[in-house]
Amino acid sequence: MANTKKNKNLDIWKVISLVVLVLYIVFLLWPLLKLFIQAFFKQGQFTLEQFDNFFSQRYYVKSISNSLKVSSLATLLTLVIGVPLAYFYQMYEIKGKGLLQVIAILCSMSAPFIGAYSWIMLLGRNGLITNIIKNLTGFVVPDIYGFNGILLVLALQLFPLVFLYVSGGLKNIDNSLLEASENMGCTGVKRFFTLIIPLIMPTIIAATLMVFMRAFADFGTPLLIGEGYQTFPVVIYNAYFSETGADRNFGAAVSIIAIVITAAIFLIQRYINSKFTFTMNAMNSIERKPLKGIKSFFINFYCWFVVSLAFLPQVYVIYTSFLKTSGKLFVKGYSLESYRLAFRNLKRAVPNTFKIGLISLAIVIVLAIIIAYLVVRRSNPVNKVIDVLSMVPYIIPGSVVGIALVMAFSKKPLVLTGTVAIMVIALVIRRIPYTIRSSVATLQQIPLSIEEAAISLGATKMKAFFGITVPMMANGILSGAIMSWVTIITELSTAIILYNLKTVTLTLAVYTYVSRGNYGIAAAYATILTVATIISLLLYMLIAKTDEISF
Repeated sequence: MANTKKNKNLDIWKVISLVVLVLYIVFLLWPLLKLFIQAFFKQGQFTLEQFDNFFSQRYYVKSISNSLKVSSLATLLTLVIGVPLAYFYQMYEIKGKGLLQVIAILCSMSAPFIGAYSWIMLLGRNGLITNIIKNLTGFVVPDIYGFNGILLVLALQLFPLVFLYVSGGLKNIDNSLLEASENMGCTGVKRFFTLIIPLIMPTIIAATLMVFMRAFADFGTPLLIGEGYQTFPVVIYNAYFSETGADRNFGAAVSIIAIVITAAIFLIQRYINSKFTFTMNAMNSIERKPLKGIKSFFINFYCWFVVSLAFLPQVYVIYTSFLKTSGKLFVKGYSLESYRLAFRNLKRAVPNTFKIGLISLAIVIVLAIIIAYLVVRRSNPVNKVIDVLSMVPYIIPGSVVGIALVMAFSKKPLVLTGTVAIMVIALVIRRIPYTIRSSVATLQQIPLSIEEAAISLGATKMKAFFGITVPMMANGILSGAIMSWVTIITELSTAIILYNLKTVTLTLAVYTYVSRGNYGIAAAYATILTVATIISLLLYMLIAKTDEISF
């Protein structure tokens, strides 16, 4: 009887492995194959014509160097800002540290183009700060548009990711190492560069990759604030949605180029990371030290100044959402008119955001738990393939995912374009890597002996896993899920290619009204999105029973 149960459990997990593999083949590999065929074949004939068209025109090639330049510098700035911020946050008692962290997370979790729109309102040619400085001093603020504007927005938008990752890495440093370094006379800046940085280098490299990928794939910011500074994601979008009609072959070719670039960057990161691979487990966590005197002033000032500056655009968006409007213009006085118009003009956006988002999140959580178990507890060739496939979406720009899905599911036998289903599929594909990685990391720390003990008492392997191990994974699942959730409800690059009037979301509504110049309604939608993000974070902290969030 026991052997029968064991074989049954084994068969069940084999079936699950095959089902997951089939899902990846249908919804990831098949769309990418369609993209490949569209790029290299025209009217049934193999051709490199589309690639020749791309590389023969300086305009297109320049967009790649522009994106690499702005993404590299933005990533460098996020490290310069975020690593010290994380160090101060974990090492010292910062005033209001809980609120500081929540605000930092909010800075990173809004759609980047909202930051671009906000900075235009503040520092644009007719921006609030621009006019105040000009009226008071006569000084004309440098133009925020183009490369400088994109760099500003991306750096202030993405440094919180470095802050969160490095904060988590610092928690794994044993306090005894710091005490030993102090005994040897290594303190302050010297200890930071000779001890702390090497110990958290794997975390820094991981954060660097995430920031670079986010910066490289962002096209909403360059569209709004870039003006003449053309970046590669904008070229991808324009190649597929040309004013003269979509050229799917050229759009597919540009998408393949994007995949090659991001894959190369990912492989370089993996190679570099392999040079710093080691495990670290803090038996005695770092204890935050109290601050006094001038040191307290400068550290607190740095932390709050950086976070407040990054959060300023969102504060201003919330403020403008309550201003009176006359047509597309703001006028004197305050009103809820923008909110009334927002709900009247686009009633679907709010329910769609939560319907599509919650369905996507539920699928992400279930699949992530299953895949984590397959990867960690049942390692075999099939599950290793699943592990690799689960990371593929991590290195593919969102616009490319959207284009591939349209090409794969716009014709029979499976027509999904324009449906909620294709939006959900895209979001699951894009955001599941976050929850899988955090679930895998948590599961690896849970001894297999716990499951074995439950099995020895008569529980099946599946019951032992879902009844005992999964609850123990709760914090890891939650941390990955909250990141997936917030990025789901702020997703633009994939959604803008797949949506129609029936599936429009809050983020799409904000972008649509910003592009039309209806800033009041756009601000109202952006504020609703910010409130939804705040509620999500507070719910996570309540459920996880923690006053700090770590990814």
